[in-house]
Amino acid sequence: MKKAFVSIIAVLLAATALFAQTPQEIVAKMDQETARFDKEGFSMVMDMKIPLMGTFSTKMFSLGKKYKAELDVKGETAITWSDGVTDWDFEASKNEITITNATSSDAEESLNTLNGITEGYDVKLKKETPEAWHLLCTKSKTNKNKDDPKKMDLVVSKATYLPISHSVSMKGITITLRDFVLGVSEEDVTFDPSKYPGAKVIDKR
Repeated sequence: MKKAFVSIIAVLLAATALFAQTPQEIVAKMDQETARFDKEGFSMVMDMKIPLMGTFSTKMFSLGKKYKAELDVKGETAITWSDGVTDWDFEASKNEITITNATSSDAEESLNTLNGITEGYDVKLKKETPEAWHLLCTKSKTNKNKDDPKKMDLVVSKATYLPISHSVSMKGITITLRDFVLGVSEEDVTFDPSKYPGAKVIDKR
């Protein structure tokens, strides 16, 4: 019986080793999943922690060239929609909607950072839990981009291979992208004026 038990343990250990994944394999599978974002869309939350000011959170939805960003700062709500041609900005406190030609924004840039998120970094496994891999991404010596942070923290879900969170700190400001969900609808990212009756419209195009 003892020999049989030892044999079973040996088989289980061998199987565990067989299915073990390197950080590079984990990132490669994550990249495969995030590649679906452009076609199927996704949502996430961006937290920006600023010294003496606190943390500001923005809920984002993206589908192709369209995106929606919802910002709540100390009870003040602002929502931005864009289809790549036109931007709509709603300011709740004034009940105003401002329409402008589309411009690059912090929200759009944050979404773009997900493409090849670990390029130029050496990735190591920092911690593993039953739910996720916690990876430390350190800037490679060959990475000469001065704008890239020296390190990033990346947490990847074992269930979906989607990023659970991605955090960087630069010049005292910490930015965390979290709560990724695959799949959004056209309604999620399209401005609908009927939902804002009585709002003043300012067209600056």
